[in-house]
Amino acid sequence: MTRVLGIVTAALLAVTAVMALVVSPPDAVQGDAVRLLYVHVPTAWVAMYLSFGVTSLASALWLWPRTRRRSWDLLAGASAEIGVVFIALTLAVGSIWGRATWGVWWTWDARLTTTAVLLVLYLGYLALRRVPADPDTRARRSAIAALLAFVDVPIVHQSVVWWRTLHQQASVLEENRLLHPTIHGSMLWTLLIGLTAFTLLYFWLLVHRFRLARVEDEAEDRRLELALAERRAEADVVPA
Repeated sequence: MTRVLGIVTAALLAVTAVMALVVSPPDAVQGDAVRLLYVHVPTAWVAMYLSFGVTSLASALWLWPRTRRRSWDLLAGASAEIGVVFIALTLAVGSIWGRATWGVWWTWDARLTTTAVLLVLYLGYLALRRVPADPDTRARRSAIAALLAFVDVPIVHQSVVWWRTLHQQASVLEENRLLHPTIHGSMLWTLLIGLTAFTLLYFWLLVHRFRLARVEDEAEDRRLELALAERRAEADVVPA
């Protein structure tokens, strides 16, 4: 199933590339710079709403005693790592788009600033997961940090509404625009296919990263058991 998912994902990414570079026309205002949005929007969706959403949900499930399992903590960490990669791509592609559209690589716009803060928050979350501690303590403080960091996601989403900003408002995920988007034709289809392709890419990456996290977790347990066995063996040695 993972192989099938990978093949379907690769095919949809190829279709997105063809649609974005060949089929979809230039924008009336942005020109060819609009083609960057077919990557920028899907990476933002995967990072903020999907990856960090899964991290927050898995963290909440770990904190709830009835659903507490080691796998929820591993899933939260795996999803956050993918989210950090995609939020960095979002900022990078957005910076290129800003240079072509606004004439600057970076401006302290409300949307850009809150997104950069989100990247820093989840980098801090990943760093916190690396601080030595017993598994339950590490999972507890990481879960709390993940939920606190997720507070910035709705702030990022609403930043173009709450403050005056250079960043354009949402064309799809805003009020009733999901049913009545302000973009049409091949542009809309390109964006929707791109969103689907990057969503499947996220799940493909998540499966592999979660598997690796379980292997790392089992290896850590074995190292701990080995260290304890060595300590016991040293304690059993009678001094001459």
